[in-house]
Amino acid sequence: MNLLAFDTGTEFMSIAVCCTRDGQVQQWQHTTPGGAKASTDLIPAILGVMQQAGLRLQALDAICFGSGPGSFTGLRTACSVAQGLAFGANVPVLAVDSLLAVAEDARHTALHAQIAGVVTALLDARMEEVYCATFAFNGARWTELSGSALMQPEKLIRVTESTAADSPWLLAGNVFAVYGERVAAQDPAAATAQRITALPTASAMLRLAPALLAAGKAVSAEHALPSYIRDKVAKTTAERMAEKAAAQAATPAAVTGN
Repeated sequence: MNLLAFDTGTEFMSIAVCCTRDGQVQQWQHTTPGGAKASTDLIPAILGVMQQAGLRLQALDAICFGSGPGSFTGLRTACSVAQGLAFGANVPVLAVDSLLAVAEDARHTALHAQIAGVVTALLDARMEEVYCATFAFNGARWTELSGSALMQPEKLIRVTESTAADSPWLLAGNVFAVYGERVAAQDPAAATAQRITALPTASAMLRLAPALLAAGKAVSAEHALPSYIRDKVAKTTAERMAEKAAAQAATPAAVTGN
């Protein structure tokens, strides 16, 4: 299977290509800082990796992109590039849940020897919030336990079902340097949860892609869409002023003596 995958929804730009030759799967990867540069650097970087692999876009079975949640600009960049390349090459598009890719990156890094486990994937959403979703794996496939949500880091709690209750719990993502011990601070179980820095890497997306394709998740280019979760990227002036006024009202008045 020949696949191209890329993600620009975080602070990094991740690209990977895999193809099967003589019965062997070969992979090429490229990761650099992304952010604002991704909109100009993504297409040249993709073409460079494709050239290394000796593949033409028309030879791909699908183009995979990190569909979010994540940076608004990064998600739009990835989706539009995936659509444009897919239109030109006449190949399908596979939108891969970015939080599932984080979970897979963590599983591959830290739990590859485990038969089963539960991973809560976390991505920094800015504005003192995180994107999160929880998945269970049984060694063969992933199951979503809790879909993508937006919340304050301390309010995160473990979500389980009977089949995953005894499985090791892993917190994974790019939020720990930002929010530290605030992450899942209200859940005592978090004290024993392993924490792994992970990202929605293109290589993780390539590992997920075969099962997603087999499940019929690929779509034509015009139907590929990002998943934003949050519908706004900044607080309004009125909201900031209201928060400031509320904080001041909640502060006890100073007591002075005569």
